[in-house]
Amino acid sequence: MEDRTGTGTDARNAPEKNNGSGGTKRAKKEPGRIGRVLRVLGPGIVTGAADDDPSGIATYAQAGARFGMGLLWTVPLTLPLMIVVQEACERMTLATGDSFGSLIRQRFQHGARVWVTVLLAALLVSNSVNAAADLVAIGQGMQLMHAGPAPLWSLIIGVLIGVVVVRGSFSWIARIFKWLCLVLFAYVAVLVVAHVDWAAVGAGILGQGFRWETGYLALVAAVLGTTISPYMFFWQTEEREEMLRSGSRGEDPPRLDDRKPTKARRMLLLGRLDVITGMVFSVGIMFAIIVGSAATLGEHHKAVSSAAEAAQALKPIAGDYASILFALGFIGSGILAVPVLAASGAAGFAALLDRPWSLDRPPHRAKTFYALLLVGLLTAIVLALVGVDPISLLVIAAVINAIAAGPFVIMLMLVTGDRKLMGKERNGPIARTLGWATAGIMCAAGAFGIFALATGA
Repeated sequence: MEDRTGTGTDARNAPEKNNGSGGTKRAKKEPGRIGRVLRVLGPGIVTGAADDDPSGIATYAQAGARFGMGLLWTVPLTLPLMIVVQEACERMTLATGDSFGSLIRQRFQHGARVWVTVLLAALLVSNSVNAAADLVAIGQGMQLMHAGPAPLWSLIIGVLIGVVVVRGSFSWIARIFKWLCLVLFAYVAVLVVAHVDWAAVGAGILGQGFRWETGYLALVAAVLGTTISPYMFFWQTEEREEMLRSGSRGEDPPRLDDRKPTKARRMLLLGRLDVITGMVFSVGIMFAIIVGSAATLGEHHKAVSSAAEAAQALKPIAGDYASILFALGFIGSGILAVPVLAASGAAGFAALLDRPWSLDRPPHRAKTFYALLLVGLLTAIVLALVGVDPISLLVIAAVINAIAAGPFVIMLMLVTGDRKLMGKERNGPIARTLGWATAGIMCAAGAFGIFALATGA
């Protein structure tokens, strides 16, 4: 019988990583209603927070610095797009017990599989390049806080992340990720010290700052590309599958159709709550960064091209606290995003190849997964240390993501619309309409982004 989860028979029978307790696990008290809600929250929250990585923060800061409140209308635009895509990812994994990579393998055959493999390979490259830019940003942030040279911190953080993902159990890593999400509230705190013109904010949300200029439209495409990135689709499904598997004691989690109706409905409801909470959190941080940058850097016509430059430029305008908060935000988000970038593509590619993968499995039981993860992370560390311009790294990642985002949304819609795979949880009219609209928007944004980069806009 085929291994549906893509984790492999050997992986299922393998011992889990040591949880570090060194003793026999005690019987856990059954959580109450609030405990069950908090326990199910995770993939959506972490995915939303990882979306606001230093690369995304740099894009949002640049939007506020260059065009003031003129790009704020992208906040209410991206929220429903993010929710519909990530809800489809969540529903897909709950319904089937499988990750996106495994379902792509089941849905696409022959010639289509070749194109999917090429896109996933491109995603691996893009994720490594993006992770390199994030490691550079982490190092620069630590240097801004007078903690030592940037390259040293890029190396230290990169190595520590590698040790954690290889040695730590999934549940331990997931707890770390949830706590790291809190650092992004630093950007909400920046709004407190910034003198915000809330009337201008309202006008920006209503689209009054829209411009028919190539540079402006290119930044719109960049905002869409960094907000709805392919690695989010894979991580959302992979983290949820890990959680389902841990609840099934390492065995294949049952399909939603095989669960009791009341439990199935509750799982879908809580899954959607997780997605909506995570995406609202993500765009809320996006809003805070654009507004904070517009009220400070934009008012003083300070051009920035990285998160570190934005933090440095804030110091003489909004004071030391704003600069420190901004730096703390992208340091923490980078530490969260780098392992997500490395693991999401590696797990997706391993599942496509029908190879075992899981952060809960030791490396010798998931060789392909860990090899891809560590090669991607090592590549990111090397790129961060050799002095490659982080803006060049972001441009490369942006081009690849622009090419891949639309096709991956199309694949997602085909998988979640498949009656054989999804059963009664396949896309309904609303999910189908909004999902295909998102695919069209992302394809158009990707095409324009490539055109803008090719023409130097």
